[in-house]
Amino acid sequence: MISLTELAASKVKQNLERRGKGLGIRLGVKTTGCSGLAYAIEYVDTPKSEDMSFVSHNIHIFVDPKSLAYLDGVKMDWVKTGLNEGFDFINPNERDRCGCGESFRV
Repeated sequence: MISLTELAASKVKQNLERRGKGLGIRLGVKTTGCSGLAYAIEYVDTPKSEDMSFVSHNIHIFVDPKSLAYLDGVKMDWVKTGLNEGFDFINPNERDRCGCGESFRV
């Protein structure tokens, strides 16, 4: 299960409306950073046949099967800290996160 907070869902909805198209978002992981993995977000116009699909606060979330092993149970939030704001991931599978917060390890 992948979920969004109400605030994250609101930001995704705003971004989709600004784009003028899109069915939802795709969450995934990519190999990078000092801890090994980083979260990847992209907007989805056409889902892939292998995508797993979730709905949270009326937002469609697509995840490829390989990434689901790292993302199962993730809750995506929108946070504002000082002058910085953006999506944050609350992942029960994370064992460690690098000092800069850009990558994680499970």
